[in-house]
Amino acid sequence: MAAAASVSPPFFSGFDMALVLGVLAAILARAASVGVCYGTSGDNLPPASTVVGMLRENGFTVVRLYWPDPAALAALAGTGIKVVVGAPNDVLPALATSESAAAAWVRQNIQAHPLVTFRYVVVGNEVPAGETAHLVPAMENVHAALAAAGLGHVKVTTAISQGTIAVHLPPSAGEFTEEARSFMGYVVSFLERTRAPLLANLYPYFVYTLGLGHMDMGFALFTSPGPVVQDGEYGYQNLLDATVDALYTAVARLGGSRVRVVVSETGWPTAGGAAASVENAMTYNQNLVRHVRKGTPRRPRRVEAYVFAMFNENLKEAGVEQNWGLFYPNMERVYPITFGA
Repeated sequence: MAAAASVSPPFFSGFDMALVLGVLAAILARAASVGVCYGTSGDNLPPASTVVGMLRENGFTVVRLYWPDPAALAALAGTGIKVVVGAPNDVLPALATSESAAAAWVRQNIQAHPLVTFRYVVVGNEVPAGETAHLVPAMENVHAALAAAGLGHVKVTTAISQGTIAVHLPPSAGEFTEEARSFMGYVVSFLERTRAPLLANLYPYFVYTLGLGHMDMGFALFTSPGPVVQDGEYGYQNLLDATVDALYTAVARLGGSRVRVVVSETGWPTAGGAAASVENAMTYNQNLVRHVRKGTPRRPRRVEAYVFAMFNENLKEAGVEQNWGLFYPNMERVYPITFGA
């Protein structure tokens, strides 16, 4: 038998290594530092396969779907784009009352797409107060079904509205509304136990417009030159940071000291309401992209955030609701923005 030829380990010169690192840095710089919400309330939107191509072209590595759209999931298969998928509010009663229904939902919508990289299953989106009795039982059953299917790494959560927060400022006084506390204690307990994050749809735009004349717009748009709110040793230059930290405080009051907050929707409209303009939307979203890597004053680590939304959606309520898109349905950008920080 001939002696095996010895193989020398690959050698990189200083120049080669610098080149490799430079290429890697360029790739990372192009990657979007935020995710995007892909809504489908429009009758003129491009096909899902085209949308997924747009996600890849713009460097998005994670996308939020509000329901398990088969066409979108098929297009996302094998792309490596992480998917946050919703179990819509209308299926919560069935998921809550039947373990077999939850297992069937997981089988049909998660297991049926083995090449999709699922990040979270969002059970309910801003569930109305009168329907929250189904929320945690549905979350429990979906969690159990995923575990039984060998998919326990896919975290189960829910998305709450900004309206559940009673106190935003100062963040150290953050607290849920009395109505929200009636069910959030159970939600937080589930998330704490399963090590899943809490998703929150947070809109400085609505806080600003509700208090029009009582808040400087720069605080909402990330353009304040210095702290606007001082909370002990922490200074806040923007409303999103303050809201996120207020939510952390509110969650901790309910025993969720380990629960991470994810900003599952945020953005600014381009038309249809007070302070809605292309300029303000571009300012907010570009500053959001740049800012999320820094974290908040109390938690200076990257905030996971999702821009709402991919497109203007013409089947939504007329006015501001139709004008949140980064893109028009014809795939043109509504305004120039760099998604990589």
